[in-house]
Amino acid sequence: MSKIKYAVLSIAFTSTIIMNAEQPKGVDRNNLDPSVTPQEDFYEYACGGWMKANPLKPEFSRYGTFDQLRENNRTQVRDLITGLDTKNAPQGSMTQKIGDLYALGLDSIKLNLDGAQPIMGDVVAINQTPKADLIDLIAVMPGISAFFATGVEADMMDSNANAMYWSQGGLGLGDRDYYLEDSENARDLRDAYRKYVMTLTRLVGYDEAAQQRVADNVMKIETALAEAAMSREELRNPAASYNPMTMQELAERYPNVDLKRYFAKQGINDINSVIIGQPKSLAAVDSILANATEQELHDYFTAGYIASAAPYLSDDFVTADFLLSKAVSGVQEPLPRWKRAVSVPNSLLGEAVGQLYVEKYFPPTSKDKMLDLVANLKTALRQHIDALTWMSDTTKARAREKLDAFSVKIGYPDKWRDYSKLDIDRRKSYWDNIKGAIKHEQAYNLSDWGKPVDRDRWFMTPQTVNAYYNPTTNEICFPAGILQAPYFNPDADPAENYGAIGVVIGHEMTHGFDDQGSQFDKDGNLSNWWTENDRKRFNELTDGLAEQFNRIIVLGDTHANGRFTLGENIADQGGLRVAYTAYHNSLGNSEGEVIDGFTPDQRFYLSYANVWAGNIRDEEILLRTKTDPHSLGRWRVNGSLRNIEPFFKAFNIKEGDKMYMPVDQRVIIW
Repeated sequence: MSKIKYAVLSIAFTSTIIMNAEQPKGVDRNNLDPSVTPQEDFYEYACGGWMKANPLKPEFSRYGTFDQLRENNRTQVRDLITGLDTKNAPQGSMTQKIGDLYALGLDSIKLNLDGAQPIMGDVVAINQTPKADLIDLIAVMPGISAFFATGVEADMMDSNANAMYWSQGGLGLGDRDYYLEDSENARDLRDAYRKYVMTLTRLVGYDEAAQQRVADNVMKIETALAEAAMSREELRNPAASYNPMTMQELAERYPNVDLKRYFAKQGINDINSVIIGQPKSLAAVDSILANATEQELHDYFTAGYIASAAPYLSDDFVTADFLLSKAVSGVQEPLPRWKRAVSVPNSLLGEAVGQLYVEKYFPPTSKDKMLDLVANLKTALRQHIDALTWMSDTTKARAREKLDAFSVKIGYPDKWRDYSKLDIDRRKSYWDNIKGAIKHEQAYNLSDWGKPVDRDRWFMTPQTVNAYYNPTTNEICFPAGILQAPYFNPDADPAENYGAIGVVIGHEMTHGFDDQGSQFDKDGNLSNWWTENDRKRFNELTDGLAEQFNRIIVLGDTHANGRFTLGENIADQGGLRVAYTAYHNSLGNSEGEVIDGFTPDQRFYLSYANVWAGNIRDEEILLRTKTDPHSLGRWRVNGSLRNIEPFFKAFNIKEGDKMYMPVDQRVIIW
């Protein structure tokens, strides 16, 4: 994945298309909560009925309309897979690979009979590897996620060329703050993580003393990594993560991290430089490799490897994995086995499954309709750029050039990915097949080394319910999976389509001009195309928006993180404003019709709110506030809309109402 890529949601899952011609036009009153007024709490008014009708099930930590689409997708993808003629499929065919990978995940009898056996050879190998040779395991052993990650990506300073990147990693809890904060939640998660590590090592035969030792060593090393890691806010500055170094410089500065040997082990012998994302983290890795004992390193590697394999092993391992998820997110039950099993081919053979998907569920007419909507949104965004009062004509001209240069991808790629070199073998364990798929993914990424950037490549599968903007290719992408109700329905009232998929389109376009995307030019290069004064005024506005969201209390005394979510909040607001303009452009001289008592503007804003309807557990609120660059659904609605004057007019929101924000406190950027 590219170093920076902006999506509607932080985690891309998948869904299918629902083209329901019988869906009534206008507002679904069942979604509303009439006991709450829009002036008091618009989110609750617009979504309260849906939320009451869709209480959280034990397997979910959050369930919203996005998740509803994903659930529908899982069923559709399962039906596609189970409908394949796997019995008569030739070995090596895509039908055989998809069907067998799914069947391996369903085979609970074999998984439980195998127990820890599929990983024991690698566990032994890790613990027999001398300290000096551990760099080889990081390079090539599937499942090892120690210390850092590397990969081939577009060079942010030369977007047509691929470069090698190094980025911080190696944290089993995912976020550095969980290791560093002294809050009750962070302490509880550290305790849960220690128990998790001890359980995993017990399942491979470690006695209690060894389990405790491994947990201690893992926490020691991962805490040191966390102390050196960039925060999520710091990672929002692309320039700070662009630190090219020659191989000679790397060898001199970090002699204990033999990256020349590492890349040679991966088959790359002609590398002269690497773009280091976080030099402080690399220095910490160098220090750990120099000073940690061989036993400490073996324990760290072992725990990380078992954790990678756990979801694909026996029920004991899966249960341990689930209990950690429960502590982190509050989820009460694991997903049913079939849902876990279907996610594997849907991910590791994603475009192969996607090809089946679009053949059945994505009509060409939807693509044509989307192209029209995108064109309308581009026109509207150009109007907004032209009307800006805080930007000079010089920067406006460059902004228009960038907008004109947008590449648009809709539905599915023109060329499908080749999986012919991936072998799936039912005679092997599930984990052995997963390892093979991991190797295949690594080879796929490394195959770009020495080649120009492939701008036709997709970074999401067609069945994904999401969308993205990629700054290095200056592209917006809308997979087939999101092009369904409630986001998109060709037969729906235009106000609903513009309020839903129209805002998504505008959201992704605005990412090209948010706090990060605005640092890339029309060709996708990290380059300053702003005048000094315009950038200063832009930063003043974004600081104001960040502070608005900082004041939001999400739970107890925990506030939203307006700086971390800034890019998404800019995009949400931009998407709302631009889609609204595009909708009214589409009406021409007409004011639009009132349907079931709701004006066009009211239907537009209600449609937007409805796509973020959802229920969420307290643990998940804290998790997402810490790790998700998107605001919570409630605040994507209430937080963004409080800056928008047409919204106030649509629902007669006035001074004194809870939803009202004084004019001098509103922030309008695009």
